[in-house]
Amino acid sequence: MTAQLRRKPALVSFSGLDGSGKSTQIDNLRATLHANGLTTTLLAFWDNVVVGTRWREGFVHKMYNSEKGIGAPDKPVNRQDKNVRKWYLSLARHGLYLMDAIHLRMVVARARRSGADVVIMDRYIYDELANLPLQNKLTRSFIRFVRAIVPTPDVAYLLDADVEAARARKPEYPVEFMHKCRRWYYQLASILGTMTVIPPLPLEEAKHAVVEAFEAKLVTNGSMEQAAMDTALSA
Repeated sequence: MTAQLRRKPALVSFSGLDGSGKSTQIDNLRATLHANGLTTTLLAFWDNVVVGTRWREGFVHKMYNSEKGIGAPDKPVNRQDKNVRKWYLSLARHGLYLMDAIHLRMVVARARRSGADVVIMDRYIYDELANLPLQNKLTRSFIRFVRAIVPTPDVAYLLDADVEAARARKPEYPVEFMHKCRRWYYQLASILGTMTVIPPLPLEEAKHAVVEAFEAKLVTNGSMEQAAMDTALSA
């Protein structure tokens, strides 16, 4: 069975703490969509959208001795980028994030012309906006301005996670900072009013919740999970 979508191409984004399970949930959703006869395009926000990634990473590496790479349980990485909260960096982030928002609009438009049924974003502009000083009235106005520029995902997931467990999976930032990030994500979700929050759940329950949220917003015929199981059994 091919799932029938209310809108094509659909746009789906995944946001959340480092180590919250975005890659796992993206892989599961894509597998379910493919089993239901739908095609997908996957874009990584940092690689495909962010402007001047090499320059930005090089800057924090030189200025703040930020270690490069991705943290793993057996190889922690000491990142010094979004956790550096200098006022001049917050000011610069507004300008950089605006450039990213404009480029995001172009990237999504191009991806929607690719012919895929569903465009999936591994992180979104929301992950950057959550790092701004949300208590500031001007920043909140800036967020509303950016929201008007970028495409609104049909489903914008916010994957919540136990902070200690997330840091154990991806040790890059101090646990105290990650607790702050978690609060900021929830504040941003409140400002936007369009994010679908997946609470901390056992893995299989979280997978089901992600697929169920997709179905509720976009699928018009039946259960994708049941169709995927039927496909697997008949193979």
